[in-house]
Amino acid sequence: MLWILAAVIALVLLALAAIFNCLVRRKNQVDEAFSTMDRCLHKRYDLVPNLLNAVRGCAFHERAILEKIVRERNLALTSKDPAEVIRSNASLGQSLSHLIALAEHYPELQASQNYQSLEEELVQVEEDIANARRYYNGCVRLYNDAVQTFPSNLAAKLFGFRKAALYEVPEREVREPMRAVI
Repeated sequence: MLWILAAVIALVLLALAAIFNCLVRRKNQVDEAFSTMDRCLHKRYDLVPNLLNAVRGCAFHERAILEKIVRERNLALTSKDPAEVIRSNASLGQSLSHLIALAEHYPELQASQNYQSLEEELVQVEEDIANARRYYNGCVRLYNDAVQTFPSNLAAKLFGFRKAALYEVPEREVREPMRAVI
């Protein structure tokens, strides 16, 4: 009888260890995916000042949108929490789309080789962000499934694993991606 009890305890501990290892692997995948997405977002942050300088010369009276983009970029740069990074970048992405749409009203800006180059670079960066976002959301979905489904949800609670935030795309961005605006 003692052997059976010891075997059951050993099996429970092995199962718990396997579930814990699975949760750790999935959490590490989420962290790695976020890091990849964060690198893409930093490319966007680095591009914003150059884009603003190109637009500022022609569209100087559009000061409100330019200042809003600067504030949103600074907030995104200083954000530490992944959920906060996601929120601030969603807002920045919408503002950049608005800026590109606004820039179409300035023929001298559209004729500028510098602006054209920056616009093309922004489109590429936005595509990279979209790809990184899809990968990140896939990793988050797998991790969240593991955190919420039985029996791994019991181990998740025991070891302090929490749901991760998805990078949800605003409905407007789904309907009007950056490429369509440009």
